[in-house]
Amino acid sequence: MELEYGVGAAADPVERQRRRRREQLVVDTFDVIPFDIAVAQSYGLLANLVRAAGRDPRPWRLDLLIAATAERHGLSLATCNAADFRYLERVLDVVEVP
Repeated sequence: MELEYGVGAAADPVERQRRRRREQLVVDTFDVIPFDIAVAQSYGLLANLVRAAGRDPRPWRLDLLIAATAERHGLSLATCNAADFRYLERVLDVVEVP
């Protein structure tokens, strides 16, 4: 979803095509994990953990969708912004990527 947004956000058609090709390479290389009811339930858990910490989860909706997908499938979440996910460490393995 974020890759698709990045493709469409390119104003230059040459750049957009370059991004489209890179996106296709990613899709062809990696398994795409679908969004389903179990991920939606995980999202509810994560959003409520953020809310319980006194933060508004709405600005983090897209990041929380990605985190929920990782949590639901027992995967680690690799991110350059590990601090953004500090409220989720009870249920999600967050890995800081430099």
